Amino acid sequence: MTKPPAKPLAKPPTIPKDINIDVLEDTLSFYIRTLNLAVSRDLDERLEGLDVAKGTGKITTLLLVDDYPGIRPSVIAHLIMRDRSAMGRLIDQMEDHGLIRREISPDDSRAQQLYITEAGSALAVKIREIVPQQSRDFFSFIPEDEQKLVIDILRRAYRRIVGLS
Repeated sequence: MTKPPAKPLAKPPTIPKDINIDVLEDTLSFYIRTLNLAVSRDLDERLEGLDVAKGTGKITTLLLVDDYPGIRPSVIAHLIMRDRSAMGRLIDQMEDHGLIRREISPDDSRAQQLYITEAGSALAVKIREIVPQQSRDFFSFIPEDEQKLVIDILRRAYRRIVGLS
């Protein structure tokens, strides 16, 4: 299932070679947003036909529920930066596809806990193969040591944003 490295988007012939993107040229946020779109499109192609394709948050939710049986939706929502209603829709969708199931918490009848189903567990196994390979293929033009450095920087930023550091 190895795919060739990501190719640059085809340039329309009308774009001047010396064009720049103004103040965005030196902003990390612009490049992160743009890369997110490109990486997401590529990943969606690889996940086509799987219940976690299209959209964001499904893969993380699936893996967290698989790794942490009984995890609360509010914890996942915080980690994937989703509001309560968006998280509810995502869980509904995953439950409808038979990937996870909800139970009322024995400690708090107002709280739900999430558990992986057999189908969800099998999909998590596939995802754990596809996602790292997609990342390696997509960023194959960047040396591994530089990738590790970028991952370290972005991991630290993420952990600070969600309050894990």
